[in-house]
Amino acid sequence: MMRYARPLMRWIAGGVMAAAVAVPSGVLAQGAGLGASGELVDPDVLRVCSDPSNMPFSDESGKGFENKLAELVAAKTGRKSVAYTWFPMATGFVRSTLRANRCDIIMGYAQGDELVQNTNAYYRSTYVMIYKKDSGLDGVDTIEDSKLANKKIGVVAGTPPSANLAKVGYMRNVHPYPLMVDTRLAPSMAEVMIKELKSGVIDVAILWGPMAGYYAKEIDPNLTVIPLVKEKTGHMAYRITMGVRPSDQEWKRTLNKVIRENQAEINKILLDFEVPLVDENNKPITQ
Repeated sequence: MMRYARPLMRWIAGGVMAAAVAVPSGVLAQGAGLGASGELVDPDVLRVCSDPSNMPFSDESGKGFENKLAELVAAKTGRKSVAYTWFPMATGFVRSTLRANRCDIIMGYAQGDELVQNTNAYYRSTYVMIYKKDSGLDGVDTIEDSKLANKKIGVVAGTPPSANLAKVGYMRNVHPYPLMVDTRLAPSMAEVMIKELKSGVIDVAILWGPMAGYYAKEIDPNLTVIPLVKEKTGHMAYRITMGVRPSDQEWKRTLNKVIRENQAEINKILLDFEVPLVDENNKPITQ
């Protein structure tokens, strides 16, 4: 999901990007009504911009945690329903959805991009390291640990952990995975990586936490998942917000109020999907 914008989010996440722009499918958003202060926010329907095939974040069947969060936001803001504009998380996503007034909110967006206006962050997560129990790596919690020197390490090419691996001289051990995968046509890179960890193709997987936690539980709940919160260099943790149009100031304030008043319920949804949550001091949040 690491970008400074939703594209940044996919870089952060080391997640999936559609390789080509596609015609949105599924349920299209309804026409915008006139919301508070003349903003083009539908007052009756929560119109969500979303990727149709991007688990554990979102999918067309509504199984992702961003789908669950959308239902929560709709209920708390008095919307009668949720409607989606589906578009692959690729170049042009914001321009073709939010900026085109086809929807009013992107449920998960890394803090810090000018393409959207960020709400307050509703969660903070981090990259993690995953390995099998009793594999000789018990207790390893940093990339620089010497026990990794001769291990096969899976990492998404171009993501922040790659820089740390290079600094300690472990790139020779790296098994790279592609950043850009069209998950409409192929399995998620995270799913592939963790399956190859289980089968022995790699010894260690390093992934964006929300993807790692979900697929580790799906594929092998006995895997050890370690948040990378002790790195001496590099930026491994990121704040995730909701994205709205820069003009929608009242809508942003409304969403900030929803986040503030419902943080415990938001955390529960995220934790149910095994998202590793950390506070501003990198301490784990467990409830």
